[in-house]
Order: sequence, then structure tokens, then C-alpha cells
Amino acid sequence: MTETARLALVTGATGYIGGQVAQELLQRGWRVRLLSRSAEKVRGLPWGDAVVPDGQSAEPGRAEVVEGDASDASDVARALKDVDVAWYLLHSMGDSENFVQEEVEMAETFARAAHDAHVQRIVYLGGLHPTDEPVEQLSDHLRSRVEVGQALMDSGVPTAALQTGVVIGDESSSFIMIRHLSERLPGAIAPKWVRNRIQPIAVADVVHYLAGAADLPSDVNRTFDVGGPDAIEYADMLDQYARAVGKGGRFMLTAPVTTAELAAYWIGLATPISSRLARPLIGSLQHDTVLHERDLDDYIGAPKGGHTPFADAVRAAVKNEDLGRWRRVFLTTVGAVTATAVVGSLATDPNSRWYKTLRKPSFQPPAWLFPVAWTALYADIAAVGALSIADLGEKKQEKEKRAYIAALGTNLVLNAGWSILFFHRKQLTASSVESVLLTLSSADLVRRSAKVSPEKGAVLSPYAGWTAFAAVLTNTLRVLNRRRK
Repeated sequence: MTETARLALVTGATGYIGGQVAQELLQRGWRVRLLSRSAEKVRGLPWGDAVVPDGQSAEPGRAEVVEGDASDASDVARALKDVDVAWYLLHSMGDSENFVQEEVEMAETFARAAHDAHVQRIVYLGGLHPTDEPVEQLSDHLRSRVEVGQALMDSGVPTAALQTGVVIGDESSSFIMIRHLSERLPGAIAPKWVRNRIQPIAVADVVHYLAGAADLPSDVNRTFDVGGPDAIEYADMLDQYARAVGKGGRFMLTAPVTTAELAAYWIGLATPISSRLARPLIGSLQHDTVLHERDLDDYIGAPKGGHTPFADAVRAAVKNEDLGRWRRVFLTTVGAVTATAVVGSLATDPNSRWYKTLRKPSFQPPAWLFPVAWTALYADIAAVGALSIADLGEKKQEKEKRAYIAALGTNLVLNAGWSILFFHRKQLTASSVESVLLTLSSADLVRRSAKVSPEKGAVLSPYAGWTAFAAVLTNTLRVLNRRRK
């Protein structure tokens, strides 16, 4: 069998790293087989035109798909038939109670099938972790990566278990989190773990090592640390990211007590990363994840041009990104909310004779509360609105983004309109109707924000609550003052 005729099995090809590895192997002339639940999804990838029709075998530089589930032994056995080298690039972000056990059992299923199929090598991507801490003390997701790697190495099939830290690439969840925290926040008060040292690596370097590991000697069965040239504190990565893309520095203060759960909710609010995905990412960041050796370089060499510096990796990752999106959305949203606040403030006159002579209910709040509450709520609307619109843009959900903008615009018109109808026009009936419409609009805006992320909906919910209270108050004023115009 010639070099270019070797058959590779790549699992996780619809994921970011798996897709990159599959594409690299195709370029190197491998015959590539992909185990995936959906052949259609694979064909929708940027390199999907390299996939042969169902039932055909892949030639060099082409790919075939075996539809199946990596947890099903029979599906895995079908996928591994006649395979020379298998890339195990599966790692879920599940949060079930038995998450680690489920991950290890799936790896053991794969390992047994690989052994039975006489696969020459398994290549796996795990995570860097401290070597001086018991595995049991690592976060569940980091522990699962360690134990999965061990299960593969114990299979009897020579295994290269590569271990990385944060991967810098456009679709890497860890990098997306860094990017948006840095872009959207000039600084923050963060947990102590932001001072942990991380050794990030460019996605191109990861692919170099993963693809090259196929050619390791047959007696090599071990872990390999791979990473970029420098270990950096997580807080410094946010600062260095901003400087790399020309946005100036960022500051970070550490808080004595901030839980991982609270940090995950904050990330779900401030970035496009869901809190569910943020939890395992944060779990891995609560340890120093740095290289202890670079032995793989001795076998296959460093990436062409050397290990990619952090700033260069960042610039490569964002070359196709719209780095001005957040600034535009934020300024536009703040401008619209500010205009609404100004119009409402100019129309409102709580000191007018007409307002003072209205009969008021016992639950009427003191006058000083209204400007305080509305100032906070306008800031809330501006922040959540800008974050929601920007996130929808990042996810390329253009239809949902346009609908959200329309809903926000309608809400702001109703918001300003109530002040005009009530204070300026002194129309109790019309303002009562409008207050109900504003309440419904506000509830709808909360619903739309919650669809972007539950945290955004939760943060905006006081606005819906306040407008509901304002509707009750306005309608009570109308009832108490029926004879007034």
C-alpha cells in the first residue's frame, strides 16, 4: 500500500478540529473515511465537495461517509474496517451526572473495535493539565479527556494522545469566548483563575501535529504536550487579544470569591457562548495548563515557520471576522435608547398642576423613584439590546436579528409615546391603552432576548415587570379620575 493510499478514519469531522484534520488529510492525499450521524451535514462543510456519492469508496484525496453513532459498537466496527490510522476527535460538552463514565465507555468501545480491526495507530486530542494534581481533582471535562486518552493508550493499539490548551481559531469556542470578552469589555472584575497560566496554540499548529502523528514509530504509545511558544495568564490573553487587533489594552481585577457557576452565567450574558458551554471551558481554566515537554517536535518537527506566536494566531483567526460589529451595534442601540429617554424626559412633567391634582392610588411610588428606576432600566435595555443584536449577527441569524431590531424599535416608540400621551396630551384613556401595549411589547422583547440566551432574558425581565406595574398604575389612575380629560 502506498503512502497516499492509506485509509484514515476521522471522527468528529463536523466539529471544528475534526473538520480541519479531515481537510488536511485530504490535501495530503489520504483516502478519508468519516464516521458521522449525517452524511448530508458532512457534505455541507466547506470541503464537502470532496465527499464521494453514497456507496462509493474514496480514492486518494477524496472522502467517504459511514453514517452511524460513535457509541454503537457495530457502527464503529463498520467505520474502522480496513482503516490504517484513526483520529478520535470526539469530546462532548455534556453535563450529565455520569459524563466522565459515558465519555470513557465510548472511547473503550472505539478502542476495542480499533484493536479488532488491526488499526495501526490512534491519534487523539485531549487537554493539557497539571501533572502534580490527582486526576480526581481536575474538572470533570478535563478529567474525562485524561481518562479517555488513557483508555485509548490501554487498547493495545499504538496511540498518540496529544494534549493542548486553548486553541486559537475562528470557530474554537475557547477563542470565541476570549474574543468577545475582550472586544465587549474594557475591563472586568473576574475570578482568581484568570491569573492561571495557559499555553494557547494556533489551530494550524494543532492540525500540523495531529496529521503528523500518523507517522510516529509503531512502538510509540504515549501522551504528547503541544502548544504555542508562550504560557500566558488568561487575563493577559484578553489584553493581548485587544492589542493584537488594534483595540488598545484591557484591565482585569480579581475578586476573592467568584464561583465558576456565576462566571458561566456572566459569559452567557456578555458573549455568544452559552453558559452551558462556558461551564466546561471555565472548568479547564481553573488549572494551569502549560507544556511540560515538546517531544513530538523530535519526531515530526515543529510547524513550518516555528510555533505560532499568540498575536499572529489571533490575527489569523479574525481575518474574516467583522471586528467593528460590536462597536456599531452598541453605539446605535445606545443612541436609540438615549433618544427615547430624552423624549420621555422632556414630555414628563410631574410638577404640573394637572398631574398634582390627579387622585392617586395608595401604591403610588414616591416621585424620586421614577427617574432612578427609569435610568437603570434604560441602561438595561441598551445593554441587553446591543448584546442580543450583536450575538444574532455573530451567529448569522439575520432574520432573527431584523425581527429583534423591529421589536426593540417598536418598544422604544411605545415607551416614549406613553410619556407624550400621559403628561403632554393628558390623555388618560389613550395612555392606559398604550401602557398595556408597552407591557406586551416589553414581555415580547424579554422573550426574544431569552431566545438569544436565557441570561439576557433574565437581566431584561425587570423592565417587563416595571412596565407591567406602570400599566396597572396608569389604568388605576384612569379609573380614579374618570371625570378628568
